[in-house]
Amino acid sequence: MKTRIYLLSQFVLLFAGVLCGQKLNTAKLDSLFLVLEENNQAMGSVAISKDGKLVYQKAIGFSTTSETERIPATIQTKYRIGSITKMYTAIMIFQLIEEKKITLETTVDTFFPGLPMAAEMTISHLLNHRSGLHNFTNDAAYMNYCEMPKTEEEMVAIITKGGSDFDPDSKGEYSNSNYVVLGYIIEKATGMSYASNLESRITSKLKLEETYVGSKIAQDNFEAYSYLNTGQWSDYTETDMSIPGGAGAIVSTPTDMVKVIEGLFEGKLISEKSLLQMKTIKEGYGMGMFQIPFYQRSGYGHNGSIDAFTASLSYFPEDKLAVAYCTNGQVYPMNEILVGVLSVAFDRDFAIPSFKTITLTSEQLDPYLGVYSSPSFPLKLTVTKEGTALFAQATGQMAIPLEATAIDKFKFDPAGILISFDRDKNELTL
Repeated sequence: MKTRIYLLSQFVLLFAGVLCGQKLNTAKLDSLFLVLEENNQAMGSVAISKDGKLVYQKAIGFSTTSETERIPATIQTKYRIGSITKMYTAIMIFQLIEEKKITLETTVDTFFPGLPMAAEMTISHLLNHRSGLHNFTNDAAYMNYCEMPKTEEEMVAIITKGGSDFDPDSKGEYSNSNYVVLGYIIEKATGMSYASNLESRITSKLKLEETYVGSKIAQDNFEAYSYLNTGQWSDYTETDMSIPGGAGAIVSTPTDMVKVIEGLFEGKLISEKSLLQMKTIKEGYGMGMFQIPFYQRSGYGHNGSIDAFTASLSYFPEDKLAVAYCTNGQVYPMNEILVGVLSVAFDRDFAIPSFKTITLTSEQLDPYLGVYSSPSFPLKLTVTKEGTALFAQATGQMAIPLEATAIDKFKFDPAGILISFDRDKNELTL
């Protein structure tokens, strides 16, 4: 049967509110993370600061978990923060600009003449994801070598072989290649390793002790492994950190992360002029950060993902509020967790998620079966069943299993999908 899909308003990543001196509802935050932990929906750690002071820290799950060993996560547990590294790289690049070692207009051929279109490509283009350099992590071959150490020469060769996807400054397109190259430029401009620059330019200035360039995961140094949940937590690939470099090689804690973004916005790392350039958004991209809209306000920050680690770091200047979240295993979407954290921080209504499900009989699923479409939705949604399991498949995509939370209500947590059926009208709301 053909029926209609009714679409509700789009999801909003973050939202407005004011933390106007009211006491943070830590009990509600505790309840959120307890529910996530008890239902194996996430493992990780969060830190919230207001006016430069930590107001909340919490860790759930395990830094290491296997059949023989389980080590609970603590607020000292360190995580790979992935592409949030790019913000740190951008900070160091602007420090070099202020020291007059390079400029935004310095062309890349100054350091790497063999890169494609290097004479037309500038530091600014790399920072803004406008260089055209092909993103090497998009290639199928990446998974064949991601666990193997690579030298600068080898990585530059891989990036060079990838070529250009477009002329420099003709458009913006996210590419890890940009920040791997920027990491090498920091080394060439200073004669020091990226790790040494990170220590002298950021961590020592802010007196951070739990932020550094990662190597092989060290369990005895409170570093977490990452996991996928396939009914239970299972080990994931461990990328060799020589590969992501300035694009994603930093290890840290949420507590250190909020100190970095606070230090950035308080002028402890770069000038106000440089910060303004980092914050300026062109076709969706700043220089090492993104804008985070939430109603009438705007925050700034970056997300990160490497192996099964994901992370988020954001700062809201008007409220002087910083939030950092790191996870080494998740089922419930990180965005939904952040919505909960910020709802509490901004004193907005928020319902703790329920992970209770029900089982319907095969006959009870029959009224939901069919092909759903809508003029405002570009894809058709086909709903099928296998025994007592319901599935939804959008045009050209894989079928996803739906869990029933009540009669007529279903969900798919990994993508934050909620579906409500109206059997009388043969409609669903997505």
